[in-house]
Amino acid sequence: MSRKPHSRFFTALATGGLVALALSQAVQAEDAQRVRVRGAIESLSGDKLVVKTREGSDAAVTLKAGWKVGGIRKASVEDIKPGDFVGVASLPKGDGPDGAIEVLIFPAAMKGTGEGNRPWDAQPNSQMTNATVSNAVKSVDGHTITLTYQGKEKIITISDGTPIVTLAPATKDDLKAGAGVIVTGAKAADGSISATQVAVGLEGITPPM
Repeated sequence: MSRKPHSRFFTALATGGLVALALSQAVQAEDAQRVRVRGAIESLSGDKLVVKTREGSDAAVTLKAGWKVGGIRKASVEDIKPGDFVGVASLPKGDGPDGAIEVLIFPAAMKGTGEGNRPWDAQPNSQMTNATVSNAVKSVDGHTITLTYQGKEKIITISDGTPIVTLAPATKDDLKAGAGVIVTGAKAADGSISATQVAVGLEGITPPM
């Protein structure tokens, strides 16, 4: 599916070494030449990153000069408060609200990043909604949040066990064999992949986005 970019790439958010570009790009719509590589690091040698993808194949990524790394750490549903800006991947659930399959809580300084609702490739029929939380309540089956974006409103349920993460400082030393990563890059006509950012899961978590 061909998609037009909804926003320009963002400059790095550097607070205590935090580089948020890697994941902020991962939760935006991208054009047809952009790819997301999800999996675990096989090796990193110089500017060559090899990832064992979740599909089971090896993907070689060339990291461009000046490439950056950002961290992803575990959060909880109790961390989601009204006024927060979040990215929620979700699936339709019949006639009721969509059900979240993963949630990213953005740092306050990144509010507005990629705001909107668009198709997503986490699972078939999934969507990504980047929006402000206007209401968050606990329900019988978990939690329900109301999101507002571009004058619209969307209600999403978050069941127990849904992966919830936020961004954290990381360095190139965190890119160890076995670490979970998301790499948002460009795929050339010859099939080669290049990237300028890597998002890595910290403390053993697998980045869910």
